[in-house]
Amino acid sequence: MKFLRLMVVLMVLVILGKLFYIQIIQHDEWVAKAAAQQTLQNVLKAKRGEIYMLDGETPVPVVMNATVYTVIVDPMLAEQGDLEEKLTPLIADTKVAEWSDVFKDTTRRYYIVAKNVRRGVAEKVAELDLTGVWLQANNQRVYPEGTLASTMLGFVNADGIGQYGVEGSLNKTLAGKDGLLKTVKDVNNVALSITNDYVNTPAEDGEDVVLTIDRNMQAQVEKILAAKSQEYGFANMSALVMNPQNGEIMAMANYPGYDPGDYGNVESAADYINHVVEDAYEPASMCKTFAFATGAEYGVMTPEKTFYNTGEITVDNWPIRNASQQSFLLGEQTMQTALSYSLNTGSTQVLKWLGGSEMEITAQGRQRLYDYYYNHFGLGRATGIELYESLGMLQQPDIVDGANSTYANMTFGQNMQTTMIQVAAAFASIINGGNYYTPTVVAGKLVDGKLVRDEKQEAVRRTVTEETSAMMRQMLIATRKSLKESGIDQAGYDTGGKTGTGQVIKDGAYSFDETEGNYIGFGGSAGQMPEYLIIVRIWESGKKADGAAHARPLFNEIKNYVQDYLHIKPVL
Repeated sequence: MKFLRLMVVLMVLVILGKLFYIQIIQHDEWVAKAAAQQTLQNVLKAKRGEIYMLDGETPVPVVMNATVYTVIVDPMLAEQGDLEEKLTPLIADTKVAEWSDVFKDTTRRYYIVAKNVRRGVAEKVAELDLTGVWLQANNQRVYPEGTLASTMLGFVNADGIGQYGVEGSLNKTLAGKDGLLKTVKDVNNVALSITNDYVNTPAEDGEDVVLTIDRNMQAQVEKILAAKSQEYGFANMSALVMNPQNGEIMAMANYPGYDPGDYGNVESAADYINHVVEDAYEPASMCKTFAFATGAEYGVMTPEKTFYNTGEITVDNWPIRNASQQSFLLGEQTMQTALSYSLNTGSTQVLKWLGGSEMEITAQGRQRLYDYYYNHFGLGRATGIELYESLGMLQQPDIVDGANSTYANMTFGQNMQTTMIQVAAAFASIINGGNYYTPTVVAGKLVDGKLVRDEKQEAVRRTVTEETSAMMRQMLIATRKSLKESGIDQAGYDTGGKTGTGQVIKDGAYSFDETEGNYIGFGGSAGQMPEYLIIVRIWESGKKADGAAHARPLFNEIKNYVQDYLHIKPVL
């Protein structure tokens, strides 16, 4: 009897010890396990906003959503063998995890095993009614226009994050904010939302963004680029069409593009670059427009003012030579002739005048040019457009070595780096009366199926006076008219522009075997303010593209289309 009583006491002590261990020592662990079996938790995915272009004033979708599903497993509740047998055959093509990894840690409550599962497969998974397995609906990006504006639109990666273009730069706006559902469930996995543990944070869907891009114009500009690439034999071309009166972008095209719906099918990540905004380069003689405008602002340059052109000068032991060495251009020449025939010696003369000298480049001249290039025209710094953009580079006016030759070269767009969007925004301010507008690709938002436009933006700053603007417009129009090409522009229209043929730096020095062709210009009814601005760029490694021979004809073809498409009427 004593022995039995002792055994009973020992058994009771063991039970009490075990209860103490479970209820006191392991209290938190068992509460967590109980809560895990009783709690239903699910992320409420936000719907990603769609992207629209304009057809007139009508928004048309160019980036849409399709519903796909993610298969999620709770390793604590699911049976590995059951899943391997029944689930694997259904999700084999979309499976992203190995079962051994899924069940390595059974305290983990959430493990994604398959992504981008189509609706039909998802329905079959649901019919299996497997314990610890559930489906989460997601949005997959669909690009119904294929490669249209791909370098501007960007894409969404496998993790649902926007990359490059609008998808990347406006990812936060488009993505929205995921919500959370957390509540106690019954044995049938039905949420008991009346409990105190109920948490329901609704998802905030992303906003639908409407771009300023005209879908028809974008498609036609890309078509022209593709045709000219084949005709000229140059691999790369870019073009931008802007409204110079408000900074709105009507078309932004790069050739070649890619399919954002199959974004992995590219040779390298370089194919994703939007060269209009992300690729800083030397814009060449298009910058003469800015140098001449600076001279006009300081009162040292007019179209009639003359200088003596020798065809070539030397600055800091650096030869500065005109591309055109025709005899009729030598001797006393006007600044209009210097712009029309793109004389580097002429733009360098403006720099000398800015410094108060006829013969020398001075610190004052360099400082004045830098101030207008950087602070007024915004060259070498971000424009503020709603896209990723490169800053470019301007040398400071007080650099130690070669300051004078560097700035002489900057008057015709070498020894500096800008982007096409920087040049376009600055050029627009020169021809529109002197107002600098932040370039924009966002028109507004789509709300209840209707376009709600953003507030009309005001000019950021004044770059030049109205008088300088009017003078530069006429100089650029005269430059265009000086071309010995019959019928290049129709009567009743004003068209002005400037070429640029830029040398490219290879192995630390300017190459004589590779150049880039550029042209920037504007147009509209005769005697009226410009209604469009176009800038184009042509290049390929190891080849010589020319501003006059290649870029200007490309501009002409886009210009003729834009002029007709916008229904611009001639004034005779």
